[in-house]
Amino acid sequence: MSSEQTDTRTRILKATWHLMEQRHGLGVKMSDIASAAGISRQAVYLHFATRTELMIATVNYVDEIKGLNERLNQLKQARNGAELLDACVDVWGNYIPEIYGLAKALMMTRDTDEATAAAWNGSMACLREVCQDIIDTLDRENQLASEWPKTQAVELFMTLISIQNWEQLTTECGWSTTQYVTRMKTLLRHTFVKRPAQLSI
Repeated sequence: MSSEQTDTRTRILKATWHLMEQRHGLGVKMSDIASAAGISRQAVYLHFATRTELMIATVNYVDEIKGLNERLNQLKQARNGAELLDACVDVWGNYIPEIYGLAKALMMTRDTDEATAAAWNGSMACLREVCQDIIDTLDRENQLASEWPKTQAVELFMTLISIQNWEQLTTECGWSTTQYVTRMKTLLRHTFVKRPAQLSI
């Protein structure tokens, strides 16, 4: 791909990102994106065959700009499942505020827009993989709390760290990012990590 093509592609992705945030995902048409990027509608389709492809690419672009892969390297430093749990909350809890504008736009439109639904579902599938890996690690180490079947543990994990719950705690309740991360770590450890057996006297 030539540098000119790359520059055009980047302009399209930036325009999509900013329009999605500005309009909360509502009424963002390919023609609007083309106009914001300073190109024709046909030129947008030369780079992205469908609106769904564009929305998925935009999410991936934002993840790239925000350095998500580099942040996820923090998880590789964890020595066990409990530390992996903490690392996940550190990364995710600090990442949500940075991508909240786009995430909110996807959440608001996914029920009526198949393109944004595909982008949202792709992101959530990646998050679920991380949650699954953490629960699997705890289970392999025999550290998963005994009351939790793995599937239900993953489902609850996903729900507890959902953007909707983060939104409620930070936007509605006024928690800071530090409070969210610290308290979520405590909650998740108490919920999923087996507690040491107490010695009888």
